[in-house]
Amino acid sequence: MEIDLWLYGPLARYAGPTNQGSHAHLQFSLADGATVADLLEKLGIPDDEKGITFVNAQLSDMPGMSADRSVELKDGDRVGIFHRLSMWPFQYRFGAATSPQLKDKMSQLPGGGLHHSPSSVAKTDSQ
Repeated sequence: MEIDLWLYGPLARYAGPTNQGSHAHLQFSLADGATVADLLEKLGIPDDEKGITFVNAQLSDMPGMSADRSVELKDGDRVGIFHRLSMWPFQYRFGAATSPQLKDKMSQLPGGGLHHSPSSVAKTDSQ
């Protein structure tokens, strides 16, 4: 299967000749049934460098959570992986669609996970 892969920040170096410095974009071949963990292994990206991950514009992982390792990829999927030190992508500043796996991991955190909207920040600050 082929996936549309985007690597951002220092992770671009794992794309070889498609590295543009700040990002890399390539079509990447994987075996049918491959997972995000398989993709990371094939690329050689260590867990301590992987940050925010999107699969088909759905937030699937945050730094240190490893929520998406078992997500099975499908032919044509678009995957974006940001370096651990990358900032939250601007276009998602008011929230992002989130994978069921990440929602489950976040629900186990104190306070239920991320607070990235003005109303949730105000609510948290007043408690």
